[in-house]
Amino acid sequence: MDEEANPIKEYLFGYIENSQTIPKLIAEKKFDEMIKEVTSNCYEQVISMGKKDESVGILATGLLHYLLTNALITSQRKIEHVGVEIDIIIPDLKTLEKDPKKTLLICIPKSSDIKTINQKITQLEKIQPEKENIWVVLSESIPVGKKSFVLSEDNNTFSKIIFDIAQFVNVGGASKFKILRI
Repeated sequence: MDEEANPIKEYLFGYIENSQTIPKLIAEKKFDEMIKEVTSNCYEQVISMGKKDESVGILATGLLHYLLTNALITSQRKIEHVGVEIDIIIPDLKTLEKDPKKTLLICIPKSSDIKTINQKITQLEKIQPEKENIWVVLSESIPVGKKSFVLSEDNNTFSKIIFDIAQFVNVGGASKFKILRI
């Protein structure tokens, strides 16, 4: 699936753009409530647009990119480093190279196949020596040995991800990002 002109992303951003409540939730920094609203109103439609794992992965990527932008958290998405594809890196590649302790890699495997997920994690571990700084976003609860978030209707731990990211960034010494008071 080409993510640049993607019907799932178009649907997601169309929903966000036409929502009466999302701008208010974003302004009040209620990112968890915003994620819950999007999930409850878009999830069924999104998973009907393709394979469940892939659709959820695209929804998670789009939503996370939108939230990071609105939370003013520096990030890069869909980049490659020494042959390893990174879904989302916070804050950036330069920081990963200089100080991996202050760098978070978020893996969105678009699969629920444990072998595929573990291969992707192994690839990321080659470039991120701080193993606990690799987080995974999944479409269902699967034990992967990493901090993980599930984006689903009934078990939506994904709604907490932006606060955990903000806490990581604040603890990591980037005090200029103390936008979220947690």
